[in-house]
Amino acid sequence: MWGEHRYAVRAEWTGNRGAGTTGYRDYDRSVTLSIAGKPDLAASSDKPFRGDPGRWNPEDLLVSALAECHLLSYLHACVSAGVVVVDYSDEALGVMREDGRGGGAFAEVVLHPRVVVADASMVDAAERAHAQAHEWCFIANSVNFPVRHEPTIVVAGSE
Repeated sequence: MWGEHRYAVRAEWTGNRGAGTTGYRDYDRSVTLSIAGKPDLAASSDKPFRGDPGRWNPEDLLVSALAECHLLSYLHACVSAGVVVVDYSDEALGVMREDGRGGGAFAEVVLHPRVVVADASMVDAAERAHAQAHEWCFIANSVNFPVRHEPTIVVAGSE
């Protein structure tokens, strides 16, 4: 497993209305993201930046990548700790701040995983597994802003 891994994505701008980028309002922000062997993803900029709100935007994708990476790392950490997870969902929230100069940056992402474990004896280890998952998450280790976790652990059948 050690080594270098490469991820190839093709991003194709599909928003030329016929005049190219002759003006800021003269083109769509439509993009098609493609990876060989996977369904295409319709993307755009976020609505405040003249994008299509019905398409995924880069900010959505970043928060989604952090949530999914934590989820997958967490499941692995739970297996290693002997915790049986029977359900997992997350309501992740990212906060991005514009800088007034046309740019900006994410200030933080907060993950709100709701984990259901098989037995009450697993709750403490399930809580600790979030720290291990954070250490293992490649995406969280690649960003320059805090990624926090506010988990809820529930025992199956006690809901």
